[in-house]
Amino acid sequence: MPHDIEPRLLRAFAAVADELHFTRAAARLYVAQQALSRDIRRLERDVGAELFARTTRAVALTAEGARLLPYARRVLAAHDELAAACAGESRPLLVDVGGPVSTGQRVLSGARGAAPELELVARYHSGLSGAAEQILAGRLDVSFGRVAGLADGVRAGLCHQPVRLERMAVLLRDDHPLAGRGAVELGALRGETLYAGAGNPATEEWTALAQLLFEGRGIAVAEPFPEIEGEEEFVRVVRKRGWSVLASDEFIDVPAMVLRPLTDPVPLSPVAMVWRRGLRHPGLEALRGAARDLTAAHGWLERPAGSWLPAGDAALMGA
Repeated sequence: MPHDIEPRLLRAFAAVADELHFTRAAARLYVAQQALSRDIRRLERDVGAELFARTTRAVALTAEGARLLPYARRVLAAHDELAAACAGESRPLLVDVGGPVSTGQRVLSGARGAAPELELVARYHSGLSGAAEQILAGRLDVSFGRVAGLADGVRAGLCHQPVRLERMAVLLRDDHPLAGRGAVELGALRGETLYAGAGNPATEEWTALAQLLFEGRGIAVAEPFPEIEGEEEFVRVVRKRGWSVLASDEFIDVPAMVLRPLTDPVPLSPVAMVWRRGLRHPGLEALRGAARDLTAAHGWLERPAGSWLPAGDAALMGA
């Protein structure tokens, strides 16, 4: 066993161990699959053992790989802490809030008000699935969204703080037969097809939540469509295709469309704040404090009577 193993090799090993798939692990690390395979072979030479059993159909950890994995995770966590310390507390913190009208934006505004001396820079990614990969790759620091929709291996590299159980809503054309209602019962959407981000790999957690909600209710998820970037483009595509859209009650205004809360039951969208394990930054503490204050002041984690929330989400949100 060598005394020095490059963190890059351990990071490659942990990614393949999480995904059990070289292509997905390479995409997660933003490297070529050939380079990833080369790093794994080098690590195996360094430790003197085969870490993965590979076939044309599957990848699995060997006994030696399973033994090494917890040690590798501890080394990587320590390395991330060291990198954060060396970067210094004055560097800007990159915070993905999802959109300009969002729970994340409200938390960011609260943190900026409480700590104006810090530089908290907003980013606008369209979903936590994509943002989580950016966080693990060091390209983002913080994001917001549904952690239960992330793969176990991805969640293992992240910390999260429950922030809010948003009430879900439907965005309808203003001439839709249901647009005149103050709220829309889920049963009234039977036979409808709603856009829920299918086709956008960055929002897989939202599409999966929609599928759970619609199951057995006769509501369909709109067919996959390429990722829609930007508010203006979203409005254009939605209006052109005549979609109704599954949304939350924190949503942008869309011309010629109306947002109506869903009821019977009241479906909830879980929002947590997410960051990389080992991250140390005063901006993170300011965000966590702002989130706690807003959650307490507005009862954001209180479940209304007759609400719907998948059991896995409830467990991770402490609801």
